[in-house]
Amino acid sequence: MSSEPPAGSGPQPPEDDPFRKQPPPGQGAGAPYGGEQPPSGGGQPPPYGDQPPPYGGQVPPHGGEPRGGGGYPSDPLAGMPPLADSGRRTLARIIDMIMVGIVVWLVTLPLGAWQDEMSGNKFEVGRSFAQSLVTAVLYVAYDTILIARSGQTLGKRWLRMRVANLQDGSTPSTQNSLVRALVLWVPFAFCCACVWTAVCGGWSFFDKPYKQGLHDKAAKTVVVSTG
Repeated sequence: MSSEPPAGSGPQPPEDDPFRKQPPPGQGAGAPYGGEQPPSGGGQPPPYGDQPPPYGGQVPPHGGEPRGGGGYPSDPLAGMPPLADSGRRTLARIIDMIMVGIVVWLVTLPLGAWQDEMSGNKFEVGRSFAQSLVTAVLYVAYDTILIARSGQTLGKRWLRMRVANLQDGSTPSTQNSLVRALVLWVPFAFCCACVWTAVCGGWSFFDKPYKQGLHDKAAKTVVVSTG
């Protein structure tokens, strides 16, 4: 008897991200003509069945495919939950800032105690840089790990929203999550906390059509509602 496994019984791919967008019903990747069998006689089926072609017989705009083409709709938001409200996003960010800020304060507290024993501009500069570095590391790590794991920081989870890849709705990779966190938190930690937070996060109030902050644009992500 042959010891070779039967065809098609190889290892199965890992389970897909549950948040990833799926093609619309009837648009399987391997089923031409929207899952229907081609007519007998070897002729090509009419491209739109018994219905008149869309767009007056013209090519769909923006490179989109007509239904039955087997691909995703041209609108990247199709199949996703609605975009999260920018006000809720701001509140979630404040919650995250407070929570991580407490940890930052506890970690950098010894630096304040050393100030009583040493003085001078050189020490003050070193102390300020150390505090900024700790702040950046903690905020970036917090955002990167949680967003890459589930698309949600604690603030976003409590307010029912999540970060998603704009392309397919999936949870951002670690690399994308890191890029997003670096753009958001490094300037915040080292130079312009209040101004940068207002500009970077507040961009979503005016951005169209995806309500992206500057950090979302860098990582190609959006924030959607989960309830």
